[in-house]
Amino acid sequence: MSTGTHSYYFKSAGKNPSLVLNADYRPLSYLPLSIWSWKDTIKGVFMDRINVVAEYDKYVNSPSMKIKIPSVVVLKEYIKPVRSNAFTRFNLFLRDEFRCQYCGSKDDLTFDHVLPRAQGGKTTWENVVAACSNCNLKKGSKSIKKSRLKLLKKPVRPSTEELLNKGRKFPPNYLHDSWTDFLYWDAELLS
Repeated sequence: MSTGTHSYYFKSAGKNPSLVLNADYRPLSYLPLSIWSWKDTIKGVFMDRINVVAEYDKYVNSPSMKIKIPSVVVLKEYIKPVRSNAFTRFNLFLRDEFRCQYCGSKDDLTFDHVLPRAQGGKTTWENVVAACSNCNLKKGSKSIKKSRLKLLKKPVRPSTEELLNKGRKFPPNYLHDSWTDFLYWDAELLS
């Protein structure tokens, strides 16, 4: 996985995905970015659960009507955001900013137990880091000292806010123009 390839956000949404905003006009989530397929979005419109904020210049045709495909929608009812930082591979890579924590490489990432499991190391935020395949093979089941590798930074459990802020540094490679006003609403304005 490389940092420039975030298309996995959109595989399930297909073409013309819609950015989904909570009732407060913030994305439901940044990671993964809250998007729906155009089919789910049209269904939400007909079920009167969402309002359309922006549209693509493309249409969906049925035998009786022609509908512009929504590009940004807002939920009519507020959904309380989930405030957890699940220990997942993606969140681990995000915490480590998609860089090997031994050499800084962004290529061919996997993860490594700082204290190897063979020596009693646990699979926790505090003991697992992103690592490139080369460093992971070099370290193997040895301690850091024996492998002669050094950590760039000590692994810690990130707060939800830290993950959210880091996530904003890694936008997906597809952002429709109509989305940008809603994704970076809290960014400092330049004078």
